[in-house]
Amino acid sequence: MAEQYEYLPHRLLRRRVVDIASGVPGELMAVVNENVSDIGAERWMELAYIRAASGREFTTAVDNVLPADDQPQAARRRQSEPSN
Repeated sequence: MAEQYEYLPHRLLRRRVVDIASGVPGELMAVVNENVSDIGAERWMELAYIRAASGREFTTAVDNVLPADDQPQAARRRQSEPSN
């Protein structure tokens, strides 16, 4: 049986990041190529493990991770809209 995960290098490891899917900031602890299938067929996915301010870690797709000083497009649009 093959390994179920593999650690990958990432330029933002141990840095402040934000998960654009949830908007939650934290520290990027690891990036793992992980078999996420619970049946016979393998399904590999690159997951980012982020530690939030609460100390709990959560996962998200590695493509959802941005440096904490960057803001998602939707947030930028909301900030540039005039307020009524």
